[in-house]
Amino acid sequence: SEIGLRIDQTITQDATGTTAFLLFEAMDIPRVRTEVSVSYVDHNMAQFGPENHNDHLYLASIAAKVGAYHSRPGNGICHQVHLERFARPGATQLGSDSHTPTAGGIGAIAIGAGGLDVAVAMGGGTFYTPCPRIIGVELKGRLSPWVASKDIILRLLSILTTKGNVGCLVEYFGDGVATLNVPARSTCTNMGAELGVTTSVFPSDDVTRQFMVAQGRQDQWTALAADAGAAYDRIAKRLHPKTDAAVIENIRRYCTDVKVSAPDASGKVEVSFGRIVIDLGELEPLAAAPGSPDHVVTVASLAGTKVDQVLLGSCTNSSYQDLVTCAAVMKGRTVHPDVELGIHPGSRQVLAMLQRGGALGDLVACGARILESACGACIGQGFSPGDGRVSLRTFNRNFTGRSG
Repeated sequence: SEIGLRIDQTITQDATGTTAFLLFEAMDIPRVRTEVSVSYVDHNMAQFGPENHNDHLYLASIAAKVGAYHSRPGNGICHQVHLERFARPGATQLGSDSHTPTAGGIGAIAIGAGGLDVAVAMGGGTFYTPCPRIIGVELKGRLSPWVASKDIILRLLSILTTKGNVGCLVEYFGDGVATLNVPARSTCTNMGAELGVTTSVFPSDDVTRQFMVAQGRQDQWTALAADAGAAYDRIAKRLHPKTDAAVIENIRRYCTDVKVSAPDASGKVEVSFGRIVIDLGELEPLAAAPGSPDHVVTVASLAGTKVDQVLLGSCTNSSYQDLVTCAAVMKGRTVHPDVELGIHPGSRQVLAMLQRGGALGDLVACGARILESACGACIGQGFSPGDGRVSLRTFNRNFTGRSG
């Protein structure tokens, strides 16, 4: 049934926020009525012609007028910056961007919505949504060397796919959670958007507290976790035994209490299951092959593929941890002459940390192109690959035509 949520925080970005704030102005409410509302500029950064800059000027002025924060161009990607500065455990967050669930990595309930919904929330209105079914994802063990949190969400995409998950919420739990830091958790919740779920959430624990201490916001930390033995919803998907054979095999391997019905008139079967259980120690490096995030293959299977372009960034993988790892790999080495390497730091804070620790110099020295702290190539703002060229990206989406 439909439920109403009081929203604590809202975020907008300049591609959608202009409309959201115009709608808020039309409501004739003088000040935002949330705990925090932030207007980020991170999408239309190139400013070819006056239109984008006009939008940015409007967003800065309206934020000052109605009591919202304004994050100026260059501060970074909205989800990365919000994680650093404002997101907190237990907060409800509504954002006019599909990857708003990133903040689930810090224990928030963060939902992407339309501009009108966000405008209503800024005015203190209730956000209505069908009460989601809860998909329980148990994480066990610890990731092996060279296996990243991106491999967790890619494995989940290979089980749930990008379809049939609307109206669900993913909740992560288990002893493996404590082995993942907040940026790693946020990679998983960020790409929950590709599953099509309402949002994803991790518990708030001592690892969360350490992150908030590092950000100088320890007073906003609180512990939050599901009750021991919490019940999760049973999930059912209609699949075809031939075309969806790999998905059915993954469900059998990673899910509990799997049941498969007899084929219907179209040849499809209903596959239902309880919890999803992922042993982190058994994961290997994975990648999404063209042209969908759920077309998941092992990196080993791609061995020998000639790569022309490598891009690190996006709201999925632009944290300090992501970029300093690349810098360590490239230290004392040079990018191959047939390859171009681009780096989009997720925020000004990440860029400053790379500079202080010397990693930025290593990236510059190896021949990487240091790009603006923004969404950039992920949303098609440049770096389109050449005809028939292979581009390896740490982004969340690889739909055909999205970036070239």
